Amino acid sequence: MTPVTVFNGRKVALFGLGGSGLATTRALVAGGAVVAAWDDEARAVQAAFAEGLAIVNLRDVDWSEFAALVLAPGVPLTHPKPHWTVEKARAANIEIIGDIELFCRERNAHAPSALFIAITGTNGKSTTTALTAHVLRAAGRDVAMGGNIGVPVLELPSPARERIHVVECSSYQIDLAPSLNPSVGALLNITPDHLDRHGNVENYSAVKERLVAHADTALVGVDDEPCRAIAARLKARGKGRVVTITTASTSGADIALNDGCLVQRDGHILFDLRRAPNLRGSHNAQNAAFAWAAAQTLGLSPDEIARGLISFPGLAHRMEPLGRIGRVLFINDSKATNADAAEKALLSFRDIFWIIGGKAKDGGIEPLRKLFPRVAKAYLIGAASDEFAHTLGDAVAFERSGTLDLAVKSAARDASLSTAPEPVVLLSPACASFDQFPNFEVRGERFRTAVAALIEAASSRSQP
Repeated sequence: MTPVTVFNGRKVALFGLGGSGLATTRALVAGGAVVAAWDDEARAVQAAFAEGLAIVNLRDVDWSEFAALVLAPGVPLTHPKPHWTVEKARAANIEIIGDIELFCRERNAHAPSALFIAITGTNGKSTTTALTAHVLRAAGRDVAMGGNIGVPVLELPSPARERIHVVECSSYQIDLAPSLNPSVGALLNITPDHLDRHGNVENYSAVKERLVAHADTALVGVDDEPCRAIAARLKARGKGRVVTITTASTSGADIALNDGCLVQRDGHILFDLRRAPNLRGSHNAQNAAFAWAAAQTLGLSPDEIARGLISFPGLAHRMEPLGRIGRVLFINDSKATNADAAEKALLSFRDIFWIIGGKAKDGGIEPLRKLFPRVAKAYLIGAASDEFAHTLGDAVAFERSGTLDLAVKSAARDASLSTAPEPVVLLSPACASFDQFPNFEVRGERFRTAVAALIEAASSRSQP
């Protein structure tokens, strides 16, 4: 845990008692703050009360007594409208912050030289976070990884001179972190997402830019226009070092992808990605390039970085190989919750038996039309079935499976009959999971379980 001492002896309102909210409450209490915690969900309130945390109905208090409102990242700050606690905090003229901001203040107060890598982007940030942490750990560094991936940031050990924090930041978390000033800030990409929470892509981009705006070294992907504009602004400002990264071979970026290799601007080859079996596809080339640049900035040698890339096991639910039945490969890409993320998987395979659907995002799968020829058949699940059936039309054969379990059985059956060299049963839903599952992790685990059962059954049949 990172005790939050910067509010020692002061009263703090906290709203949102999910995983990160509970971790934040514990950290504030451990640091000496007087916390009044609340949630709109009765079950969350009861769970916090059972833990012995101070529960206070924030509708019935004098907000002028609080030094700050600490808001969980899932609670609306601005759109579609501010949460009622936000309105009360603004009326009382108190600051509204989140757990990443508390971490930054603790670092600035007690260990300002502690190394801190912050990573964001519409897609790829979890893989890049996990990959960067793996490279550093493989080189023997003391690494604490968390944030939007896995462990809440305040459950991690405190910043220290010999410790490196590698933290994934969502746009919601950045929006609540005005003091964000990492040693290395990485902005991978920006495509329209979460517009219901940010209003428009301009607001969304502006929030993402904050992660790199005050970084000692800013790593910026330049494969999309919003990020190119951000990189140009950072360079024009002249504060901090800016490293540009692209998956194109002719862009003049500092690190690029050329013929399967990461190369510097001068053409020097940094790493042949074919040596890293779990970094398949151009999206993983971008992830590897960011991990390389971050590790190099912190002083790792090329050999140390290469060993980390080669040994990376991959990230659960993101282009995750689950096994084979004969020639048929099963890939779990449950983390692909929008079309842009699913595009990465479709670009990485051919002869795809594609399980798709859930709660659709704006635009659906229309942006993926150019990749439909790679799909042998689609299996529609969840609330988006009608919309996606209309989009696929006559371009792709499909069936309405309804549930993930039925889709897995049908896709595995059809893939086994394919004459392709490597048919792929791919769960890459291009949708949020919330119509049938609480999150993409549960969806991915359900897929893993179903595939494991099929592999076990196939193995039993093959026994003499």
